Amino acid sequence: MAGMRGVNQRQMQQTMKKMGIKQTSINNVTEVIIRTTDKEIVLTNAEVVCVDMQGGRSYQVSGDEEIRAPGSAGPAVAASFPAGDIELVMSQTGCSKERAVKALEETNGQPAEAILKIMTS
Repeated sequence: MAGMRGVNQRQMQQTMKKMGIKQTSINNVTEVIIRTTDKEIVLTNAEVVCVDMQGGRSYQVSGDEEIRAPGSAGPAVAASFPAGDIELVMSQTGCSKERAVKALEETNGQPAEAILKIMTS
């Protein structure tokens, strides 16, 4: 954000307050699901900021993204492993998410062992 260099955070917050803009973080968010007619976008390890402005409310959401079919229960087993571990196994082996989760299950959630298991099988 080169354009934000030198911006005084306190001044920016005061200016936002004068404009009637209020930002608040929503704590302890574990998952956000955006449902469309053809897919669900699931954000885990989510950070959510609520912005109140001129009587309207909007949300800024970030997190680890997963796309799944609508109405699917989702990867119940995958939820027991950090998304970063699953992504690491997938990126190091080129395997599918399902295969990465299975290998993590078989190695008690140890990413390095899961990678070795996939690469040697």
